[in-house]
Amino acid sequence: MVVVRSSIFAHQLFVKMSRNYYIDRAMASYKKPRIRDGAVRRFLFVVCLTLVGVLLLFFLVGMNMNSISSNEIDNSAIEFSFNTSGLIKSIKLPKHNHLSKMLENRNQLPPRNMDLYPVLAKDRIVIVLYVHNRPQYLKVVVDSLSRVSGINETLLIVSHDGYFEEMNKIVEGIKFCQVKQIFAPFSPHLFPNSFPGVSPNDCKDKDNPILKNCEGSTDQYGNHRSPKIVSLKHHWWWMMNTVWDGLKETTGHSGDILFIEEDHFIFPNAYENLKILTELKPKKCPDCYAANLAPSNVKSRGENWDSLIAERMGNIGYTFNRTVWRKIHRKASEFCFFDDYNWDITMWVTVYPSFGGAVYSLRGPRASAVHFGKCGLHQGQGENTACVDNGMVNINTEEIDKVVNIKPEWGVHVMSNQDGYQAGFRGWGGWGDKRDHQLCLDFAQMYLVRSKTS
Repeated sequence: MVVVRSSIFAHQLFVKMSRNYYIDRAMASYKKPRIRDGAVRRFLFVVCLTLVGVLLLFFLVGMNMNSISSNEIDNSAIEFSFNTSGLIKSIKLPKHNHLSKMLENRNQLPPRNMDLYPVLAKDRIVIVLYVHNRPQYLKVVVDSLSRVSGINETLLIVSHDGYFEEMNKIVEGIKFCQVKQIFAPFSPHLFPNSFPGVSPNDCKDKDNPILKNCEGSTDQYGNHRSPKIVSLKHHWWWMMNTVWDGLKETTGHSGDILFIEEDHFIFPNAYENLKILTELKPKKCPDCYAANLAPSNVKSRGENWDSLIAERMGNIGYTFNRTVWRKIHRKASEFCFFDDYNWDITMWVTVYPSFGGAVYSLRGPRASAVHFGKCGLHQGQGENTACVDNGMVNINTEEIDKVVNIKPEWGVHVMSNQDGYQAGFRGWGGWGDKRDHQLCLDFAQMYLVRSKTS
């Protein structure tokens, strides 16, 4: 635009100068001798040369402005970048099969029960429940959520690691709030014959890729990948990126998001307690990155002190905002390359320490959620070694668990020097295949850059 306007201006200037020159020349012809043609040509040459210089100057200024605009765009993307040390070249998500594509499309559906709960609270804390295939546990969690005070004012997102019809039916039966289901379309459980599931040419256990002519790279202990094991970390990371950056219901959400699992029993006062904690956190505990519904020690129900507690981040009912998510996302490389299939251990050992100081979470002195599961997510269904649990739980809900039991005037007791994974811990393994590293990093970028899914 600058160059076009400059050209018009230069043309108009040239025409005006030429017209004035010939008018003056005609008037002078009555009074002075005729000017020689050579002098005219020299004058016009100087004028044209000047105009060319002016045009060139405007062109260079316009180019410089365009360069500045490009740099500003590039700089705005720095917030979402992370160091991959040149190991990951581009995004190329696995090829969809019919089921994975169908589920990806289903993720775009609006929440259910919008007719029952048309208006959500402005200060709502969105709840994300991530599940695999433990229906006996999910029934308990859903029943506990139905009794949570204030849950009807917010959105519940259920993130599935794969597709299991019984799990789907349980969620479809929820009527106590708005609920949206999302399904990890690249879950290993959806790909029985190809990566990220089990490929026919995959190495197994401690196979030698050269001798067996198979595909795969081992973890630090010499073991090849197990799809049902790596799905834990993949699902959590896909879910985080999708909830914060990929859903229209949450990409504009400026508040906190609560994350719970299918074996977390939630007490009736959890939501109201959490709203108080998130409001108090900036004032009472500036060093706290999150709020938790339960102690980091999963066997503890709390201290019952008249005090708030600041301790290391727990994995039961943890809540944080978009600012914290951006800090986590910038550590995608650390997360994706650490050789441990557990997302929480990976966070404790590599991501949180990289923040440059103690990473505390604020909670009350009495748990508002408890872990009740006996079977781990990776302990499969229908196998000889499957963990069997009928989901019967006996969790005593007292009157104090039904009402807000956190007081704003309380001080904060800081739990320092807690037990945990120490510096130098190398991880439990199970996460050594380069294909899993690639997929993990692809998840971190899939909503931030345009990619082509083959």
